[in-house]
Amino acid sequence: MNEKRKPITEADLHAYADNLLDPKRRQEVEQYLEQHSEAAEQVRAYQEINTGLHQLFDHVLEEPIPSRLKQKSKTSHSSKPLQIAAMLATLAIGTAIGWLGRGEWNIGQQPIAQMVDHAFTAHVVYTPEVKHPVEVGANEEKHLVNWLTKRLDAPVKAPQLNTLGYELLGGRLLAAEGKPAAQFMYQNGLGNRLTLFIRKNPNGQRDTAFRFANNDSVRGFYWIDGELGYALIGETERTTIAKAAHLVYEQLAQ
Repeated sequence: MNEKRKPITEADLHAYADNLLDPKRRQEVEQYLEQHSEAAEQVRAYQEINTGLHQLFDHVLEEPIPSRLKQKSKTSHSSKPLQIAAMLATLAIGTAIGWLGRGEWNIGQQPIAQMVDHAFTAHVVYTPEVKHPVEVGANEEKHLVNWLTKRLDAPVKAPQLNTLGYELLGGRLLAAEGKPAAQFMYQNGLGNRLTLFIRKNPNGQRDTAFRFANNDSVRGFYWIDGELGYALIGETERTTIAKAAHLVYEQLAQ
């Protein structure tokens, strides 16, 4: 009797892109990709993302750990710098990349997927605004941060992206599934905008590594850290979003 072949899953596609399959399963996936062009395109996108992330972050893994962080790691089992290193390592090897199908934002019904839907929608709705892109301007940053912290009932920060050429315009209060959420907006000298969407951790999910999502020209990285979920969205190159997400995470971890 012929052994029944297991169906090809999303996990198999990720593992194939990351060269983690055994030879037999890899061959089965390759045969599947030959017959399913959309899945093959999806895998090519995963591989392209992996390559870009390696180029961006492999050097981080090779950098020596500063002595001050070594000392801190001896006194704290939950050291934030170590969490950053783990997050960047996971990002660099591309083990947790998410996918949004072409022309679709919905990546499933999980709470984190719904969070990303809200983040993309809010970005598309508010970034075209000329006169009122934000509710509270950057000139009232302290008030804005305190207000959003109170409404979300969690510590909210407004990261700075000036080193990437993006200045904080301000932010606003949003609603996501009937609960408060926040959006910070940034703009560079060319008028390109990035938005950082923040909401309480959906259903208490565990921390996640950075995951990539895109819909044509709109791209983003999203993740969960502690009691908050984040999504950084923009209509720019994936490498720019990745660098910005890295910078945001470092500042939030301080």
